[in-house]
Amino acid sequence: MSNNVSLDQLNSDLARLEKEAEQDISNLSDAESLERLRIHLLGKKGRLSKILGSMAGLSKSERPVVGQRANLLKTQIQDLLKIRLKELKEKNLNELIEKERIDVTAPSIGMPFGHRHPLITTSEEIVDLFCGLGYEVNEGPEIENDYYNFAALNIPQDHPARDMQDTFYLENNLLLRTHTSPVQIRCLEKNSPPIRIVAPGRVFRRDAVDATHSPVFHQVEVLAIDEGLDFSHLRGTVMAFLKAFFGDLPVRFRASYFPFTEPSAEVDVQWRGKWLEVMGCGMVDPSVLEGLDLDPERWSGFAAGVGVERFCMVKHGIDDIRRFYTSDLRFLDQF
Repeated sequence: MSNNVSLDQLNSDLARLEKEAEQDISNLSDAESLERLRIHLLGKKGRLSKILGSMAGLSKSERPVVGQRANLLKTQIQDLLKIRLKELKEKNLNELIEKERIDVTAPSIGMPFGHRHPLITTSEEIVDLFCGLGYEVNEGPEIENDYYNFAALNIPQDHPARDMQDTFYLENNLLLRTHTSPVQIRCLEKNSPPIRIVAPGRVFRRDAVDATHSPVFHQVEVLAIDEGLDFSHLRGTVMAFLKAFFGDLPVRFRASYFPFTEPSAEVDVQWRGKWLEVMGCGMVDPSVLEGLDLDPERWSGFAAGVGVERFCMVKHGIDDIRRFYTSDLRFLDQF
């Protein structure tokens, strides 16, 4: 357009743009095409900008008239684009709903086989491996008291594990257990050594939800109490278990601290080029045995806590712990 364009010509161009924009927007059937049209109409090099670029030839009194109409047209086109985009989204949603609709009145054509949840199968596999090593299954309540969850496990009042950020406290000195370790205390109260138990169960902590943490997760506690047990027995048991479960993945032990074991270690496996912690373990602290009226000079033992979700993620190549809790059949049908 030349710089000598008249006011009538600009008004005619704006009117034509309005008409063609309305028609073009109504004809589009997908969001990507709608975005391309928006750029074509309203972008820096779009049709409206070119029309406004021709205002230099107008008088000072004519320019505000064209500018005002152009701004109104811009708002009008933006509104039409938004409305059409909303219509397309609703259309796509309705098509998806119709595609996935299930007619509950239709006659049955057979009963499909269900799938066991991968956390259940993983927990059972862990338990089966330890049962093959001579361990017996023990279970305990998910609602515990302070004594079994903390005090009897040598966790003092000022330990960070007691912090409200970690533990879900209930009324009357009750709480949701933060680990399955209370099961070993309950077992030792009722049974005399030698003891070898494996305790699977659900536990609860105030963890922020991310790809590797959840406020609700599953553990398997392992406990062995006998005469003459030392760290070599613990390491041998852990290595035999990990090899049976994972195969020949690299494994490392790292010195750590747990109030109820001494010495303590965390165990990592190498997964996707990185080390991932899968369990903690250690020799049962003599003070825990003394609290249960067991002579630490005669009896010794080891304990280990296995994170079921971590084991399942490594074994099946799952990258996000949150997938276990979405109830997405597309994910569950893989197992």
